[in-house]
Amino acid sequence: MSRPRIRPGRFEHRLRETLLNLAAAGGTVCLMAVVLAVAFNITLILFKTGSMSPTIPAGSLAVVREIPAAEIKIGDVVTVDRPGKLPITHRIQSVGPAEGAARTITMKGDANADADPAPYVVERVRIVLWSVPGLAYPLAAAANPVVLGVTTVCVAALVSWVLWPRNGSRNGSGRGQRRKRGQHAAT
Repeated sequence: MSRPRIRPGRFEHRLRETLLNLAAAGGTVCLMAVVLAVAFNITLILFKTGSMSPTIPAGSLAVVREIPAAEIKIGDVVTVDRPGKLPITHRIQSVGPAEGAARTITMKGDANADADPAPYVVERVRIVLWSVPGLAYPLAAAANPVVLGVTTVCVAALVSWVLWPRNGSRNGSGRGQRRKRGQHAAT
């Protein structure tokens, strides 16, 4: 029994098409993520400490959505911005009224014995929708300018390779096809 013959260039064509389709799918996912993030006010948070362990261990990536303070309740895990300091993400222990639409909240990390030292007065918070342990480190590494530059060059090279003109024409209107039909190109 003989092996089926593979036409020269057939594997390369399939590889090019597959890689181009994967790049297009990846680009589509990225564009959809950006649109959804802007439309629904969603951002990402990287957890450097284990103050929310075991619920959200250090090195986790969390997806958060900004909401008005009027919507928060005890037990929610939220991120609060602090002037002059890094934001903090802990679980709400109590919610009380404040001036206008603001709320006064106390928070505590799941791994901490005591609540945060001072209450926070907030008008808006970012509520944690879900988190993935261990994803913060690869994402932080991917955000490195050198990695972003190398990725950009690789994707540009891939797209150039896939779209680079080949010998002959795919639609049959190339120079080689004209000669086969007896027509000669002017010189």
